[in-house]
Amino acid sequence: MKLCYINTLKGLYDISGVEVGQHFYWRIGGFQVHAQVIITSWVVIAILLGSAIIAVRNPQTIPTDSQNFFEYVLEFIRDVSKTQIGEEYGPWVPFIGTLFLFIFVSNWSGALLPWKIIQLPHGELAAPTNDINTTVALALLTSVAYFYAGLSKKGLGYFGKYIQPTPILLPINILEDFTKPLSLSFRLFGNILADELVVLVLVSLVPSVVPIPVMLLGLFTSGIQALIFATLAAAYIGESMEGHH
Repeated sequence: MKLCYINTLKGLYDISGVEVGQHFYWRIGGFQVHAQVIITSWVVIAILLGSAIIAVRNPQTIPTDSQNFFEYVLEFIRDVSKTQIGEEYGPWVPFIGTLFLFIFVSNWSGALLPWKIIQLPHGELAAPTNDINTTVALALLTSVAYFYAGLSKKGLGYFGKYIQPTPILLPINILEDFTKPLSLSFRLFGNILADELVVLVLVSLVPSVVPIPVMLLGLFTSGIQALIFATLAAAYIGESMEGHH
């Protein structure tokens, strides 16, 4: 009986070490991190910083095509923020814009950049949003943002929303704050992972020309996923500032 119990525990321990795919790790301090996610995130951040430098380096009175493009992107982010947050949207434009642009470029990098060319000791490079750690981190940042927005405007009175419209709903209202980051993170991760897997399977089964329509559809859905994430983040912030709906 005791031997059976020990074997069962050993089996559970072995299962806990199972990983989906291979990962390239770095050890930073006492922590083990996914190096491939950090590398691709740095590439995305470098692309965004380079684009921002180009956009503000030499502004013209008569805008050039590139300046018009960047101004259009900024206006688009402002419109999304204002629609979801309301008249107090101004301070939140940088946050919503950063979320949207980082996710958008990350999603597109998975389809457009030849990550597979770069060889790693273990694992392979892919879009940052193809890793659950990245999407969970973005979702948790969103949670911190809407808690901060509510507390900064209403103080401790913000927590009164949990007993509205009736105290009976207290457990459900608390559970809602846990489900928001879960739904944000898993929606983004699942869609990006599924898109890359579909393209990978098609490329391995059929000639290279056939998967092109699927890849184009993937680019479209990747942009939509970035917009959905940013829109929901802005909506949560607006809801925390306005009260319970």
